[in-house]
Amino acid sequence: MRTPGEIPQEKGGWHEDLEDAAYRALVESVRDYAIFLLDHEGYIRSWSRGAERIKGYKAHEIIGKHFSVFYPQDRIDQGWPEHELDVAGSTGRFEDEGWRLRKDGTRFWANIVFTRIDHPDGTLRGFAKITRDLTERRANEQQLARSEERFRLMVDNVRDYAIFMLDTQGHVASWNKGAQQINGYLHDEIVGRHFSAFYPAEVIAEGWPERELQIALAEGRVEDESWRVRKGGARFWASVVITALFDDEGQHIGFAKVVRDLTDRRRIRTLEDEGQRLTTFLAMLAHELRNPLAPIANSVAIMQSQPIESETLRFCRDVIGRQTAQLTRLVDDLLDVSRITSGKIQLERAVFDLRIAMTQAMETITPDAERMDQSLRIVLPDDPVWVQGDLARMLQVFANLLSNAVKFTPSGGTISAAMVVNGGRTEVRVADSGPGIPPKRLADVFGLFVQGEPHSPQAQGGLGLGLSLVQQLVSLHNGEVSAFSSGEPGKGAEFLVVLPTVAGPLEPATSPPPLQPVVARHVLVVDDNRDAADTLQQRLQEWGYRTDTAYDGRSAMAAIRGTCFDAVLLDLGLPDVSGLEVARLLGQAMNNPPPLIAVTGYGQQSDLAATKDAGFCAHLTKPLRPDEVERALSRLFGEAGSDALPAAD
Repeated sequence: MRTPGEIPQEKGGWHEDLEDAAYRALVESVRDYAIFLLDHEGYIRSWSRGAERIKGYKAHEIIGKHFSVFYPQDRIDQGWPEHELDVAGSTGRFEDEGWRLRKDGTRFWANIVFTRIDHPDGTLRGFAKITRDLTERRANEQQLARSEERFRLMVDNVRDYAIFMLDTQGHVASWNKGAQQINGYLHDEIVGRHFSAFYPAEVIAEGWPERELQIALAEGRVEDESWRVRKGGARFWASVVITALFDDEGQHIGFAKVVRDLTDRRRIRTLEDEGQRLTTFLAMLAHELRNPLAPIANSVAIMQSQPIESETLRFCRDVIGRQTAQLTRLVDDLLDVSRITSGKIQLERAVFDLRIAMTQAMETITPDAERMDQSLRIVLPDDPVWVQGDLARMLQVFANLLSNAVKFTPSGGTISAAMVVNGGRTEVRVADSGPGIPPKRLADVFGLFVQGEPHSPQAQGGLGLGLSLVQQLVSLHNGEVSAFSSGEPGKGAEFLVVLPTVAGPLEPATSPPPLQPVVARHVLVVDDNRDAADTLQQRLQEWGYRTDTAYDGRSAMAAIRGTCFDAVLLDLGLPDVSGLEVARLLGQAMNNPPPLIAVTGYGQQSDLAATKDAGFCAHLTKPLRPDEVERALSRLFGEAGSDALPAAD
């Protein structure tokens, strides 16, 4: 046995074979493989150009050395080089992949093949060894393996999506944690089963699972959103995407399926849709209720202007008037709810004295309180309390709170309102001596449509809109409202409104100029609701106007072309030609059409903008209040001047 480094002396034909020209030319032409010979003990006897390129040794540097110089020390210590020769010697061949060393000590990943070479008599002559450098391929394989592992870990740990594979027939082939969480099955419970297990029975009966796979195979993918079934049979609303998978040769190998549970989102979307439909319904309801309210209010106003001898008839007239006013408030509340919930309410942003809103609100509820023999107490600061916002809306807030107090306070009770300025904010308290609010109801007292205890003696009915409107309007003014009550009878409830105060105006507000006296102007009333048109005509005549009526758009245009009217009260919702269209056609047909005042049940900011763009000089919302109509006409004629519009004969 020789030690590594000794050069053996060959006998009998070895060198003659190596000198074979054709063999040597073939070996030397190969550059991607190290091809060389070892004697039977593993010493290197030849060296090719490919061996020099891969391992870094020149022929004179390596021939005669033992091939173990190419192995890391740990493999030498394990006796791996000798093992390779033993196996090749006994079986004729040995193949392996592992780390090997270059001349400079760097490692490379090698594929090696030993082949046994025999003498003619069958005895071992040596070995042919072929080595290939697979470092780059191994790095790519490892990178791909790491990428696949990262992808597998990512997919496996996704919880919000069920991501799994199906074979070509639709059987589940993989299962991630998201799929387990959404569908409820453990890995071993579902892998191998057909994916139709996730579908309701009626959907399976229609053949939809198989149809989905057909569509995915034909079009590449299919997307669906419908009901699916969990392990226990519970249904959930799912978004599903199935993608057909193909290998590099275009062979179909299965499907990838991604499922997301959208049950909560669908529930929210359904609630939003229902809320939008409710808001639209409330707006339409309020508008339709305003149409019959207009002639009723006008009729009551006419009766109030006439002497009635019968006490019973006066009583009935006043009852109708009060209930009409109440119904009008309810309709206004409905309309305000729809405006606020849809984000269409518009507030004036002016500086005003908050005491005015409280004083006017107290005046509105005084008649009702007097009928109930209730005591009203109000405490206001001596100096103005300046806030920024909408005076009319804050009047609505305080009127709702006071009206609520009147409603729930028994006869002979007390209602109080107090306003205090505290630093940079104003606190307004409205209290009553009624039955109070049970503590368990305080948390939701400002909810929409929330009412008192339905079967309690104090139940007063209503729509449950007032306090919700109060909260939302106060919030729009950057304020807060709270409710307090012990729920003990007689101790009542207290509502606290807190608003930020601002600096007062630099100049005191000037009084509006006095209205010009109304001359006998000629006014046309246009409304398809004959009662509304006729009662409004009656009111105008009482104020000294000459009037005519029309009940549709075409009749109105014919009347306007044939008569010189000083103003037209024009309903927008006419059955044949809308009021907006009438305005447009008049503008085209006449050089100087009469001033138009819009009359409609719609009063949102967009409606006001539409009438303004159409050329209307004023916009009145039904049910018309007599003072609003009179003010609009007086302002119109007063601004124009008595000489500008000819007086009626």
